[in-house]
Amino acid sequence: MAEPEVRISTGTADDSIDIDMQGNDNGDVLEVGETNAQADAPGDDVEEEETQMETETSAARSTFADYLKSPIITLRIGPPPSPTTLTAHQLLLLKSPYFITAISPSSSSPQTTLSLPTADLEATSAVLEYLYTGEYFPPKTPSGTLATSPSLPAIDTTGAQLLKHAKVYTLASEFSLPLLKTLAHSKIHLINSTARAEINYARYVYSHTEKGDVTIRKPVASFWGQRSHVLRHETEGEFREMCLEYPEFAFDVLSFVLDAEEKREERRRKTQGGEEGEGGKGGGSARKRLRGI
Repeated sequence: MAEPEVRISTGTADDSIDIDMQGNDNGDVLEVGETNAQADAPGDDVEEEETQMETETSAARSTFADYLKSPIITLRIGPPPSPTTLTAHQLLLLKSPYFITAISPSSSSPQTTLSLPTADLEATSAVLEYLYTGEYFPPKTPSGTLATSPSLPAIDTTGAQLLKHAKVYTLASEFSLPLLKTLAHSKIHLINSTARAEINYARYVYSHTEKGDVTIRKPVASFWGQRSHVLRHETEGEFREMCLEYPEFAFDVLSFVLDAEEKREERRRKTQGGEEGEGGKGGGSARKRLRGI
């Protein structure tokens, strides 16, 4: 089987670190099509320009061997005085804008040792595995499920598996690897877990992600909004502590519950042929109801 070829885009800042390792069965990388499909047949100038583009593209391509021939970067993971040492090839790490800045490969003295004192060892290893192979353990199967392994429990009772993928998600965000973020997030939703595992996962999400990160926060609030009336009995103490410790979590869950109730009320009104009050969606009729004494 031919070696996969690598194309390094030299376009925008985002594209400059996107190294495509996916080739066809012959090891070729798909060429970019014409951008002006309505133009007339190319003349000499266009042909010369296309030839130049092909030359530049060919010069930017690398084989996997080029990864292995690039300098070795030492990563010190965890706090001192005894961090864990990992190594990776420089060209591989340069897929990430974070490492482009940290290593400064274009400078006269690029960094060869980097310290990541707050990084999680297992999550960092998963990131490196992804950079080398395009996946990390446990991989997703063609059917969209997670591969099984004797080392993995069928049900996550502590939240360890949920937290593993959540930590990969946050580290991928720090390293500006959006495709890895998407992959890690998709794996979170494939984990069978208990209420205690879910509350531990929710605590991590609300303590390690930004308020505006609805990609990972919204599903957490939705999960507890739909099931908290049942799940809170299994972890009532932890659920209460979570609500008090992270008011954003309590507000997000409450907002989900209220939104769902509002939608149900609207469907009931439509079914019964009722009309909204003057105050908007049920606002007028709700204010006219008598309060309990």
